[in-house]
Amino acid sequence: MLNFNAFLPMTRRIAIGFGLSTLLCSSAIAHQGEHDHAAPRVVSAGAGMTELVFALDAGDELVAVDSTSQLPDESQNIAKLGYHRMLSAEGILALNPSVVMGTDAMGPKATLDVLSAAKINVVQLPSANTQAQLFSNIDAMGTLLQREPQAKQLKSDLQQSFKDIETKKQQIASKGDAPKVLFLLLQADRPARVGGDETAADIIINLAGGENIAGFSGYKSVSQEGILALNPDVILISNRSDKATENPVESLLKSMPLLAHTPAGKNKQIQNLNPQALLGGLGISAIAAADKLASDFISVKRY
Repeated sequence: MLNFNAFLPMTRRIAIGFGLSTLLCSSAIAHQGEHDHAAPRVVSAGAGMTELVFALDAGDELVAVDSTSQLPDESQNIAKLGYHRMLSAEGILALNPSVVMGTDAMGPKATLDVLSAAKINVVQLPSANTQAQLFSNIDAMGTLLQREPQAKQLKSDLQQSFKDIETKKQQIASKGDAPKVLFLLLQADRPARVGGDETAADIIINLAGGENIAGFSGYKSVSQEGILALNPDVILISNRSDKATENPVESLLKSMPLLAHTPAGKNKQIQNLNPQALLGGLGISAIAAADKLASDFISVKRY
């Protein structure tokens, strides 16, 4: 004979488990409902993305940014997460965001999958290396953040910046060949690395009307003799810190004295490139850096 009493503990466990599942499901639905009606809680992963959030006047919706993002003084209370390629799901979930946005470099995928499973809107936009892609991203973010008028105005402002740079490039071209430019990424106790094609520095140099003379793609270590052979008219330098080198000419020629024999060294045409401009592809900081460079290239000495 079957002993029905023996099944009571099991049925109670099933009932309790069903009750908990229902409760958790109801909680998740309520949590989603809160997101649907409350102001967005945004996590921005990527320096260029965060720049655009502030430019769209949506900084008050940020709850966290990645470690590469720079924040205005009045927004230093916003949480800082890790590197945008190595995000932690636990840290983000604890902030209860409704949107996590970044470029296609944001990751890892496992973290993004966890966030999506938690009903968080994960948005990845293509890295902007062209004006068209940048404007497409601005439109997408304007819609997502309900800042369409601000997006329209931002595109108008940037369009004017591109026109100003183009005017300066015509002045540069009227003086002959484009200035030969080399970008050096300086790191303490390591050889200088030169930025070649398909790097953020390359985008800025070309936009400003210069010629990147590295002759390769990506970043590579190059000796002083190798740089001397390239004979750059202008040398741009940057480092991993947020602070620019106080005296770029003196600092570089002290550490790499052979470069004094290049046109850049002889004419003291060695200058800092804002580290922020090198993060996030073609963005607001990169355009500002290119505009400044284009002004400098007009009067550059090529001998």
